[in-house]
Amino acid sequence: MSEKTCFHCGLDVPENLDLPIVYEGESHAACCAGCQAVAQSIIDAGLGGYYKQRTADAEKAALPPEEILAQLKLYDLPEVQADFVEADADGGREAVLMLGGITCAACVWLIEQQLLRLPGVVRVDLNYSTRRVRVAWNSRQVALSDILLRIQNTGYSAAPYDAQKVEEQAQKERKQSLIRLAVAGLSMMQTMMFAIPTYLYGNEIEPQYLSILHWGAFFMVLPVMFYSAVPFYQGTWRDLKNRRVGMDTPVAIAVVLAFIAGVYALLSNAGQGMYFESVAMFVFLLLGGRYMEQIARRKAGDAAERLVKLVPAFCHRLTDYPHSDHSEEAAVVQLQAGDVIVVRAGEVMPADGVVLAGESEVNEAMLTGESLPVPKQAGAAVVAGTLNAASPLVVRIDTVGSQTRLAHIVKLLDRALAQKPRLAELADQYASSFVLGLLVMAVPVFIGWTLYADAQQALWITVSLLVITCPCALSLATPTALAASTGNLASDGILVSGSHSLETLAQINDVVFDKTGTLTKGELAVSRVMTLGRLNSSEAGAVAQVLEQQSEHPIARAILKHAPSVSDGLDIQAAQRLNRIGYGVSAQISLNGETQIWALGRADFVAEIAGALPAGAEMPAHNGSMVYLGNQQGFQAAFLLDDEIKPDIAAMLAELKQFGVRLHLLSGDRRAAVASLAETLGLDAWHAEATPEDKLAYVETLQRQNRKVLMVGDGINDAPVLAKADVSVAVAGGADVARDGADVVLLNDDMRVLPRTVYQARQTRTIIRQNLIWASLYNLIAVPLAVFGYVTPWIAALGMSLSSLLVLANALRLLKKNKAV
Repeated sequence: MSEKTCFHCGLDVPENLDLPIVYEGESHAACCAGCQAVAQSIIDAGLGGYYKQRTADAEKAALPPEEILAQLKLYDLPEVQADFVEADADGGREAVLMLGGITCAACVWLIEQQLLRLPGVVRVDLNYSTRRVRVAWNSRQVALSDILLRIQNTGYSAAPYDAQKVEEQAQKERKQSLIRLAVAGLSMMQTMMFAIPTYLYGNEIEPQYLSILHWGAFFMVLPVMFYSAVPFYQGTWRDLKNRRVGMDTPVAIAVVLAFIAGVYALLSNAGQGMYFESVAMFVFLLLGGRYMEQIARRKAGDAAERLVKLVPAFCHRLTDYPHSDHSEEAAVVQLQAGDVIVVRAGEVMPADGVVLAGESEVNEAMLTGESLPVPKQAGAAVVAGTLNAASPLVVRIDTVGSQTRLAHIVKLLDRALAQKPRLAELADQYASSFVLGLLVMAVPVFIGWTLYADAQQALWITVSLLVITCPCALSLATPTALAASTGNLASDGILVSGSHSLETLAQINDVVFDKTGTLTKGELAVSRVMTLGRLNSSEAGAVAQVLEQQSEHPIARAILKHAPSVSDGLDIQAAQRLNRIGYGVSAQISLNGETQIWALGRADFVAEIAGALPAGAEMPAHNGSMVYLGNQQGFQAAFLLDDEIKPDIAAMLAELKQFGVRLHLLSGDRRAAVASLAETLGLDAWHAEATPEDKLAYVETLQRQNRKVLMVGDGINDAPVLAKADVSVAVAGGADVARDGADVVLLNDDMRVLPRTVYQARQTRTIIRQNLIWASLYNLIAVPLAVFGYVTPWIAALGMSLSSLLVLANALRLLKKNKAV
């Protein structure tokens, strides 16, 4: 642990890090480049007195409003925004902020609504599980300081996202929650100690001793009222300030009413029923439920948070490569494109780049889900967040910060977790209305029980009603399920990024596949050699390889990779090689001492030398191309080249069929190749020689038949149809524009994950429906029970907590690794 602390934020400064902050002629340490930039900007702006004032009083809220606003204005400075804000030429800005003060799903809705009301705010993606918000705005209409101020005025805190600070904030909140819970638990036990004698022997205890027991319970419940229950008061005040009612409102009202009534009864000697122990008990139960919910929510959103934390804070930069191997430690945020770093064994890649020197294996499982390490050598690309497993690699940085592939994945994942299915939106609307209706209902219930029985009994029935029917479970039903499911898929290299993707994916009837690069590898390979003359297949292959030695054409690469079974002993020499683009290649070849003109390519090109094509040598129907080899004595061989089908594609399609969906093949390739592939894989329908317009029309036709269409593709020409489909999947290695337009992105080449994605989507829909049904049934049962007086306050608190935990436990079932079918 370092002994130095950050001058700006007070956190420990890592060893060997020198980021000075110059204040009043003295140099002070900073824990990161962000703190250095903000602190120096404050000082340079003439606001250095802030640090003197902060030394006297560390509470941020104690600063004068003018100085708080001045501090927020510093976030508008370009040099401060450089580390965490993405900018474009049209004034668009986007940043990730960490939030504080969020207690329930209603907070998410409130922050979103407040920010979207600001002119210039384009989009707000708030991740409830990780408490991260991604905000996009137009800098010509609104400033970042205005956004931060709006969040602060709403009752929450916001700051530029920093994974280390988020973890520290989370630990601080967990510690504070535990302390509040412990205080409530101890107070509950103490108040119960004073209350139990009144339960058992209340009529036999003399008045002066009964008064002592009641006063003892009063003093024991004070820590609960003025410390443990504070989060409920803060949430209620925040809601009232924003002219709405939230989940904390009925709880806070119930706690305060019960306490006031108990104090009134104590001071007026109104009998035995003080119920201070009930106040302590249901605050303890509610805090316990909220703490367990916090743990479950964090577990559900853990996958997204792990991705953010993959990039290290520091790296080893080579300052004079290749002239020197000397390295110095540098902050990752200070890296620029073109910098050269060394990544040692066991270290994580800090940015995207290209290997300049060294050989190693890199574990990419954290991004792609692929368990086997990938070999890397000079010229290979490496991705931020992956682990160097074997030996040092010298890497030239290409992209840094928000431009890396990892940052792009996190952005898409944030957006996915911020979006809700229609069921969730309806549930949120219902929950907000339900709380308001609950408060209105409480008034006639109290009046009715006061007339029927007495005010004391009416009070406890009303308190029970307010607590037991709080619709927390309803608001938690969807976000926790979505976070758990999305995180589970992300750990397998399946990135769900589009709006309502999981909901729509669960409803698909038809799956449409592109061919090249999706079902096939997109690389030709020699599948068969047909001999047409006196040469055998090995001799024909050897001659073809000599002809293609200087070519980079895909057909040439396929022939050069094809290994003849017997080629030893052949004496082959070539001269006067001629390449006719689009037709083939010819050369003068000496084969075992006999010299002739040979040609390899299209049939009409080879026929110019070899004469007419022999009968029966026409191209058969197959999934690929065909090239001919001939010399002056005639056609000698034909090479069938197929686009290889990816491994396990047949098994993947068979699993998809078990879901009852129809499978289509949609390709721009030749009719014969598409028909052959469709027949081989047993697809239900196919369409060949399709232009991008044809593909779009094909999907639109299916949609007009009320079919839900899943489109799977990889190319630039697939981008329009991917966008048009009800839900789209871009496969690994596809074009960037295809990935950006897709709802689901596969980060590795294993297509077997596709059925699992569909299965997970259907499971998610089932879990969400189960949660919503349970939450609705719970409220339908709880309301009449509470209204008719069958529920005590502590049972109400227990019921509310258990209903929320049941919903969370059901959602966490989605974290299990299941087979597709």
